[in-house]
Amino acid sequence: MKKSVVFAALAVLVSGSVLAGTPRYDARQQHQRERIVNGVQNGELTARETRRLAAGQVHLNRVERRAKADGVVTGRERAHMQHEANQQSRRIHRQKHDAQDRN
Repeated sequence: MKKSVVFAALAVLVSGSVLAGTPRYDARQQHQRERIVNGVQNGELTARETRRLAAGQVHLNRVERRAKADGVVTGRERAHMQHEANQQSRRIHRQKHDAQDRN
């Protein structure tokens, strides 16, 4: 059960926007996905924490898709994307370094 939940969460994390016009944002997203996977492998993240962080990554993908919907990412949209990514990064850090672990 736990393994299937983790694998499902990892599948969501891997699926991202491949053909994006925001390469720095995409690199950051990839790094955050790797941080989550690393936390799962090291046992720093529980299954519930992993699901929540995976949902946060899906949210970031949605924010990026909305920003690109008209073909142009404005400065305001870019700032919003950056803000959301910063929040997700803080969540990842907090969850990886809290007292809970999978073991």
